[in-house]
Amino acid sequence: MNIVTTGFVEGVEAQSEALGFDPAVVYVPHPIQNRTKAEIEAIADEAFAKVMAQLTV
Repeated sequence: MNIVTTGFVEGVEAQSEALGFDPAVVYVPHPIQNRTKAEIEAIADEAFAKVMAQLTV
């Protein structure tokens, strides 16, 4: 499971294609470093639900 900001979508796709691998990925908004604590918590809550959905498929 990978959690990646949307700023790296192309990189994930290129690396996945190069390796012939389709990783489980959850994307979160980019950038992340300038977010408030409340914003980070909201992003984490949303990402957690997506991670759990992928892990239980």
